[in-house]
Amino acid sequence: MIANPITPTVPLDRDGVHHGYLRLPHSHNASAWGAIMIPLTVLRNGEGPTALLTGGNHGDEYEGPVALQGLAHTLDPAQITGRVIIVPAFNYPAFRVGARLSPIDGRNLNRAFPGRPDGTVTEKIADYFLHSLVPMADIVMDFHSGGKTLDFVPFATAHVQENKEWQAACVAAMRAFNAPYSMMQFELETVGLYDTEVEAAGKVFVSSELGGGGTSTARSNAIARKGLRNLLIHAGILKGEMEIGPSVMLDMPDEAGFVFADREGLVEPLADLGDMVQAGDPVVQVWPADRTGVAPHVYVAGRSGLLAGRHFPGLVTNGDFLAVVAEVLG
Repeated sequence: MIANPITPTVPLDRDGVHHGYLRLPHSHNASAWGAIMIPLTVLRNGEGPTALLTGGNHGDEYEGPVALQGLAHTLDPAQITGRVIIVPAFNYPAFRVGARLSPIDGRNLNRAFPGRPDGTVTEKIADYFLHSLVPMADIVMDFHSGGKTLDFVPFATAHVQENKEWQAACVAAMRAFNAPYSMMQFELETVGLYDTEVEAAGKVFVSSELGGGGTSTARSNAIARKGLRNLLIHAGILKGEMEIGPSVMLDMPDEAGFVFADREGLVEPLADLGDMVQAGDPVVQVWPADRTGVAPHVYVAGRSGLLAGRHFPGLVTNGDFLAVVAEVLG
């Protein structure tokens, strides 16, 4: 069996707080015996549950890195029972260049699972997390937002599972996160997702989409920080009381709510995030970018509900995601 080359520079099972790295050897033109050093914090205080917390799965999504940097800086082991493993920049090479994909191998970490110990840099990261860190965890939180090309209402998310008792545990964790919206999310593509593999391992899993546009805001960062604290309290790791406010329950049951471009052009939104729309309502129109005097092509909602996500840049190409409408459950 081939061993994964990644090694932590700090102990994963010793009480206290330990700041260090996951060291991934990487030989390249500028450093023959170099390594990729992925920042890592491990806090432990006796026996108890373990939380594995990641941000920067895509390198242009920032609420997770901001919230996790804050947690790594401020959390005291005396406040917890168990262990917290914090990796603010999961796909560190992508994070360092502010890109969705790794600049080293061009791979999308969130399509690279289960990974390979002898694969590319991204595949090695995926393999190490799945086979070394995930087995230690009782609850896993992977922060996402829309990156440079998407924007969302801020929601925490869980998935429909065959095992309804386990699904209920994931939904309870999602509700504890208490984002302004809580989404039962349909994934257009499940192969290679971190979500898929973590759930297959039987772990309680929560993710999020907390905004987008390749930045974060004071509001989106506050949502991430509050949700993170709530989640650790819910898991029995952090002492304290959860801060719970209103959260609208949404459902994305299938592909019907998605709208995709079938041409390139200039995007004009006809509804804003959080707006209620009816099936057949115009939600976006695309003007030709290369001529005048031509009417725009209008795209309509495929279902009634709340506009939960949209294309962020002002231009689209054929095949781009334009919008998604989610059902409002209450």
